[in-house]
Amino acid sequence: MRFWDASAIVPLCVEQPSSDAIRALLREDSGVVVWWVSLIECWSAFARLRREGVVNLQGEEAARAVLERLRRSWVEIHPGEEVRARAGRLLRTHPLRASDALQLAAALVWAGSPPSGQFVSLDQHLREAALLEGLTPLSA
Repeated sequence: MRFWDASAIVPLCVEQPSSDAIRALLREDSGVVVWWVSLIECWSAFARLRREGVVNLQGEEAARAVLERLRRSWVEIHPGEEVRARAGRLLRTHPLRASDALQLAAALVWAGSPPSGQFVSLDQHLREAALLEGLTPLSA
């Protein structure tokens, strides 16, 4: 199993330059763990891509359908005090936005103590923070 940031899930649903490499990571290990908000983050990304003209309405709907299929088999880390406390510490330690701190905090809750696990993300800052926190970052 690997923890997947929303930035790495989007290329599974919408064709992007990183899509082939990201799909290869999923084929290697189909166990997907995500933060509870990832679904909404992906919906937001799809809507932004539609507004920017990258996909049309049908493309957005197709991306949502792919996401729904992925969602049926993934594991979600839900919000709670442990995630909130870890996110607060991460904000003091790393140059992260609140949403990224919550995402990484969820990954750390999943990874246990001491943290061990792979963290799939296309966000360089998030990968760097994950590495410093003991996770193994993967990218396209």
